[in-house]
Amino acid sequence: MAALGQLSRTLLRSAVAQGRRNFSAAAAGHGEQAAKTWKILTFVVALPGVAVCMLNMYLKEQQHSHEQPEFIPYSHLRIRTKKFPWGDGSKSLFHNAHVNALPDGYEGHDE
Repeated sequence: MAALGQLSRTLLRSAVAQGRRNFSAAAAGHGEQAAKTWKILTFVVALPGVAVCMLNMYLKEQQHSHEQPEFIPYSHLRIRTKKFPWGDGSKSLFHNAHVNALPDGYEGHDE
């Protein structure tokens, strides 16, 4: 068993040494060209792509209505079979009073 362990360590050492020699020889001329290619791709493709996505999000947000949706008391929505273990028990963990209705309507409305 010890001989098998020693053999595997020897093979592993030689494989690692072989890999280092091949990597360093191959990477000497290739690395500079690859870095230049990725730099060009970053400035020509990635950054303009991010800018276009940000502009699209900004324009869509400007058109977005910030009014509360109408509350319709559907029987299959907002079912509470037991209370949540936080707060007053009727609000979800990430409750947003502006867009998340409670079972009896939005908060702060006397309708």
